[in-house]
Amino acid sequence: MALNLADKSGLMAELWMNYRDDKNFSDFFGYNDIGLPISYYLAEGLITELSPLGEQYIIETCDMFLALIDVTEDEVDGLIDINLDAVMDLSESKKNQSNPEV
Repeated sequence: MALNLADKSGLMAELWMNYRDDKNFSDFFGYNDIGLPISYYLAEGLITELSPLGEQYIIETCDMFLALIDVTEDEVDGLIDINLDAVMDLSESKKNQSNPEV
């Protein structure tokens, strides 16, 4: 099963609000300057409908983020609570498994 649009927009909204001043994500935020705000607006109920292009922006932004932190959509879908903290913890634990000296 894949993440739905609500999950993706929720994750990207949380990322945008919590990390937008983080220099480690500056290139990501610069490139996804449409997908991130749209995700926030949808997640917060400020907009209720999206065009197919708007949906595509959210999907591509989320896919790019998951690739950036080396986590798959299936791994995220398997989490008990799908939220940004859980996804970031998953990414960190994967990094630690592949590099046990850290």
